Order: sequence, then structure tokens, then C-alpha cells
Amino acid sequence: MKLLITRKLPDPVLARAREMFDVSVRDNTAPLSRDELTQSLIDHDIVLPTLGDAYSADIFAAVPEKRTKLLANFGVGYNHIDATAARAAGIEVTNTPGAVTDATADIALTLMLMTCRRAGEGERMLRSGQWEGWHPTQLLGLHMSGKTLGVVGMGRIGQAIAQRAHFGFGMAVKFYNRSPKKMPFPAEQVAQLMDLAAQVDVLVVAVPGGGETHHLIDAAVLNAMQPHAHVVNIARGDVVNETDLIEALSTGRIAGAGLDVYEFEPKVPQALIDMENVTLLPHLGTAALEVRTAMGLMAVDNAIAFAKGKPLPNAV
Repeated sequence: MKLLITRKLPDPVLARAREMFDVSVRDNTAPLSRDELTQSLIDHDIVLPTLGDAYSADIFAAVPEKRTKLLANFGVGYNHIDATAARAAGIEVTNTPGAVTDATADIALTLMLMTCRRAGEGERMLRSGQWEGWHPTQLLGLHMSGKTLGVVGMGRIGQAIAQRAHFGFGMAVKFYNRSPKKMPFPAEQVAQLMDLAAQVDVLVVAVPGGGETHHLIDAAVLNAMQPHAHVVNIARGDVVNETDLIEALSTGRIAGAGLDVYEFEPKVPQALIDMENVTLLPHLGTAALEVRTAMGLMAVDNAIAFAKGKPLPNAV
């Protein structure tokens, strides 16, 4: 069977794939173009796509005779794939849950600390030669220990963030989730997102992407937050309305933000780049070699199961 891997993956992943498939690896690091998307469905039995490879309903409709029968997505998030349209076109979709949880939670804590303690601002000051030495009121930030964390979306990643914050920093945990959940650690579920926003010192967004969560964090939510509070997004960029976020930051409605994802990624608004109270990371959520290897091997395992006619381990 012919397998297309849309962007280079760690060597152990490629080696494992080549044991089973006739593998083509694209050497371009950008997402697939429209022509590449349609051609991939014609030329390959299985495609292993990733973030930004936009398999939308019109792509499936543009290829009447599709050779592809599985999109084995590299990543837990698959909002770049219209899974309903894929299934209607006779194509299964899988993802890689679990492998990304701890690494993404670690990045959330990194962003929380960096924005609350103004670490990015301090590093820029030092590197630019503007640091003139320590003094008692320099770069005073928010002491995170003992504060209240609000988690929007208490799935695997949300829980991992909450556990780190509670047990590592003594933070009180409150959360908003679309269904009731009991946590194995102290955590209060808040019924309304707006109420959660008003009660916390740090609001972390950890929901899946897609139509249901598009612009979930908007002006109303940001305006409900306390002026000293910070918002952190490690979910999908379009969960936060970037225009509203820029307005809230520039007018002092909130104190800061930590972002690993962006609404129109890889484009980042100059307004955000220019703000000292914003920490910006280039989508580092799972950027650890062992994590990306584990993700890739999980995606390949989904492809192998399909090739052998076995149940898909991670069907979506």
C-alpha cells in the first residue's frame, strides 16, 4: 500500500512506516496546497497528514474516484480535517491522543510562568543591553503560587495542567466543561464560562478546535476577567478571538497573555508582537523528540491496523 507522509517525521517513525508501506515523504514543511490535497487522494492508499493540511468537504468532493481510504492524522487535534465529510467519502480518520498530553501541559505551565512573572520581557531587556541591575520594583509580576487557576476544557490536557498547577504551585483549581466531571484532586466545576473568567487569576484554554469552540474566548469573556489576570492558550488559535484579545490587552482589561497558537497561524498580529505583556511561542506544544516520535508511531500504528484489516486503535 502507498502511504504519503505530508511532512518529515523523526527517523524511527519513517523506519517503522517503511517496514509496512511504500512510503513517500514530502520535503516541504508547509501545509499541503489545494492541488497537493486533491492529488494525495488520487495517488495514495493512506495519507498521514498533520496540522494545516486542510482536508475539507470541497477537497473530497473534487476527487470523485478516491484511492485514499484512511487519513491517519499526526496530532490529537484534527479540526483541519472534516471528519464527517471524510467518512461520507469512504475515508476513515484517526488521531494520536495521549501521546501529546504531558508535553502540552508542560508548555501551558511554561506560558503561565512566563507571562505571570514577565520572563519574556526580562529576557528581552537583558539581551538588548537595557538591564542596569537589580532593584526592588523592577519587573514586578504576579506570584502564581496559591492563586486560582481556571481551566476551560477538562479533558486529558486540561487535567494534566490542573494537576501540575495544584500539586506543584498550590493553586486552587476551577474549571468549565461542557459535561459534568469529577476530578481526582480538589477542583470546582463552574457552570458558566463567564463566571469562571471572573473568578480566576489565570485562565488556561484547553478545549478542542472546531466550530463549537470557534471564538469561545471573546470580548465578553475577556472583559469578565479581573484586571490582574492572565489568559493562556495552548488549544487551537481560533478558539480565542485575536482582535478581542488585542483590545483587552491594549486597554488594560487583562494583565497579560501567553500564546502557543494563533488564529491565522503562522501569521501573528504585529500588535501582539509589539506588546511586552504577551509571551509568544511558535507552537511548541509537543515539540520534544520523544513526544513527536511517540505521536508518529501511534499514527503509523493506526495505518498498520487499517492495512491489516484490524479495528482502528484511535478512530475519531
